Amino acid sequence: MATYAVGDVQGCWRTLQRLLDRASPGSDDRLWLAGDLVNRGRGSLEVLRWAARQGDGLQVVLGNHDLHLLARASGARGSKGKDTLDDVLRAPDRDDLLDWLAARPLLVQEGDHVLVHAGLLPAWTPAEAVGLAAEADRARAADRRGFLAALNAAAPPLAWRDDLPSDDRLRLVVAALTRLRCCRPDGAMDLDYSGPPSTAPAGLVPWFEAPGRRSAAATVVFGHWAALGLVLARGVVALDTGCVWGRALTCVRLDDGAVLQEPAHPKDLP
Repeated sequence: MATYAVGDVQGCWRTLQRLLDRASPGSDDRLWLAGDLVNRGRGSLEVLRWAARQGDGLQVVLGNHDLHLLARASGARGSKGKDTLDDVLRAPDRDDLLDWLAARPLLVQEGDHVLVHAGLLPAWTPAEAVGLAAEADRARAADRRGFLAALNAAAPPLAWRDDLPSDDRLRLVVAALTRLRCCRPDGAMDLDYSGPPSTAPAGLVPWFEAPGRRSAAATVVFGHWAALGLVLARGVVALDTGCVWGRALTCVRLDDGAVLQEPAHPKDLP
């Protein structure tokens, strides 16, 4: 049994199908998607319908674009200029699809591998990150509309403290798991810079290169950072290779590090 991890699909339905046809995972194999199933590409509805049919062989974590879709559907956020979500929001099966998406976790841990959309704060051990993600998942399950409203009511704090008020704690945890790229020297998040590490402002480092990162013993599998691209290093599997920007969709077989990339299908692109 092998595990195949795929980066940000973002509605690139045709590219995803071509990639999976080439990878040919068996019936006993598992497929991990690193979040952002939807938005910007033209096939978000098809991606969601396919994913919701896959059963236990598919593991998906929520990304920032997935949360944006849920927030739009609940009225917690308005549309953005580059959104391509109207097909989902108008679909006759939208409620079933949104319920399925809302039930996806923010983080999955299996053995030494942690699957998350964006990253882990340097201050968190894998066990702490698992616990905090589960806390946020429970809040979402108990009151989805209230959860999404709280996320969008204010900007998240950038530095972790154990004594944060409950809504700030929720906002920080979700922001870290779905939006993190770089950290400041004190370990606080920077949520503004999205370019490559080589041109980051002075003092910013990729979250996984932060000194003393407490999750370094795990292998963190993530997407979100298209300008970073594919990175296979000790403890790091970065998967977002900018498919929706015309580059490629990437799959890594976690068991042996084999890489497969499918160029973006032109009909998927915005």
